Amino acid sequence: MRCGTIPPLSDFLQILAFSLSVTGPIFVLLALGILLIRIEFLNDAFVDIGSRLVFTLGLPALLFLNVSKANLGESADLALVGYGLLMTLVVYLLLEYLAAKHVSPAEDRGVVVQGAYRSNMGIIGLALCANAYGDRGLVAASLYVGLVTILFNVLAVITLSRSRLRKQGWGRMLKGIVLNPLIIGIILAFPVSIGNIALPTALLRSIQYVADLTLPLALICTGASPNLMAFRAEIRNTLLSSGFKLVVVPALFCLGGIALGFRGIELGVLLLMSSAPTAAASYVMVRAMGANAALAANIIAVTTIGSLVTTSLGIMLLRAAGLM
Repeated sequence: MRCGTIPPLSDFLQILAFSLSVTGPIFVLLALGILLIRIEFLNDAFVDIGSRLVFTLGLPALLFLNVSKANLGESADLALVGYGLLMTLVVYLLLEYLAAKHVSPAEDRGVVVQGAYRSNMGIIGLALCANAYGDRGLVAASLYVGLVTILFNVLAVITLSRSRLRKQGWGRMLKGIVLNPLIIGIILAFPVSIGNIALPTALLRSIQYVADLTLPLALICTGASPNLMAFRAEIRNTLLSSGFKLVVVPALFCLGGIALGFRGIELGVLLLMSSAPTAAASYVMVRAMGANAALAANIIAVTTIGSLVTTSLGIMLLRAAGLM
């Protein structure tokens, strides 16, 4: 496709169908959670226990497998990773500044900030890259996901701790970062990947079994959390966070990447990672830290639906400009 040409409607429908194939099942599981809590098949106790199980075991296992299986020594694109880390920090600081001025109550600021910057890279982001570019997309994105996810979790602990009513000192905040199960899972995976260590088959299968329950359980618990009254009460903060996540953050990542010369797969990875909906892990962390879990769940639901359109439009625009 030549630079500046407008892609036909069939291209847009094909891209939209591709996005639906990736994010559609996620929306179905969210809807299942809503249905099960409505008919009282699930209750708050199940959601609480399930969320803790995902946070302490499921997500760390999933992240460990994703990072440990990637050949980071060969796939490292240091310029792309460095840019991703820098832009994540810039976006986070911008969101903290804006949240301090426009988000109330104050204890919800961390939830809004995390919902706006934290993408579902490990599941949806990687799936989008694999579908768009095949194995080349996975190779380009592997180290990016591992390192940026660590930064995601560090910033999440900081923003959620700072915005809670009960003030926490830097010591407790640092402890929360060091003992965060998601960070531990990723860090343990790095030597396995870099050293190309072959783990026993029985151990890998055991970890895989735990990892396999992560996404379904996390999404069902997320869907079971919000209710109509909660959404109405949180609608302003939900839309504020979702709007930044779906439009502003991907635009900043892509415009900065274009200015620095990223093109092709690299620019595609930046778009697909930054435009992925808010990670289900954000809800699990919010609930584990005693913040506004209903608001976090609402943001995930809205961005999951909205990303079907915004991600497809982003791909269309970059392809029309001959950049992706």
